[in-house]
Amino acid sequence: MAFLWVLSCLYLINAAYGLECGRPAINPVITGYSRIVNGEDAVSGSWPWQISLQDYSGWHFCGGSLLNENWVVTAAHCGVGQSHYVVLGAHNKCSSSEDNVVVGVARAFTHPNWDSYNINNDVTVVKLKSSVTFTPRISPVCLASNPDLFPGGKMCMTSGWGLTNPFDSNTPCILQQAALPLLTYEQCNNIWTNMITDAMICAGAAGATSCMGDSGGPLVCQNGGAWNLVGIVSWGSGYCSTSTPAVYTRVTMFRSWIEQTIAYN
Repeated sequence: MAFLWVLSCLYLINAAYGLECGRPAINPVITGYSRIVNGEDAVSGSWPWQISLQDYSGWHFCGGSLLNENWVVTAAHCGVGQSHYVVLGAHNKCSSSEDNVVVGVARAFTHPNWDSYNINNDVTVVKLKSSVTFTPRISPVCLASNPDLFPGGKMCMTSGWGLTNPFDSNTPCILQQAALPLLTYEQCNNIWTNMITDAMICAGAAGATSCMGDSGGPLVCQNGGAWNLVGIVSWGSGYCSTSTPAVYTRVTMFRSWIEQTIAYN
């Protein structure tokens, strides 16, 4: 009953704001096979679920996605703790003039089967210290549920403030985006021999990739006009090769765990 009550409350809250998940008020502009490495600036506010995880000094170390007014999801390997902050509504993370929302971390829940050696089950949900108000620049993403809707070859998008050159010392100020095709399990496992599990999904190897600093951020694909969170940036080539697929946590495998964690906490 508690689980159903939480889902009903989330629906009513979204309805009160005239909001549907995965439908940005500010439309993204997608030009195709641009890449985060030497990447393309995103339209400000066009990925309203994108968050920046930062430490006390304002240093960005990971991305993530807003699920509702109290929760975000990121990668387990980001190591989120109560000393960290979630920044919402950001575009230029170097600017002090943006009207961002900064919220502390109340608690982080990492998947019980997280395996740091194999980077498997790489997912953490983070409860915010205070609720956020949805705006045209801050709104939630939908959680993907049916893997059959996201086959190999489907074009999707990833975004983040990860390095635009793997040899740079600083991540970019402006939020970057990249269009990536999904790969089948077989295609990816042929490249990352025996390293891919059912809890992973691959995208890229077509002139685009995620890089360090993008970890925890979204891989989203459209279905029925709404953007669904299909992957969470997890791992890949140490040199951010644009000809090698990056590996993402497969969200459809964890939707039930994410929803139950939120419901009971």
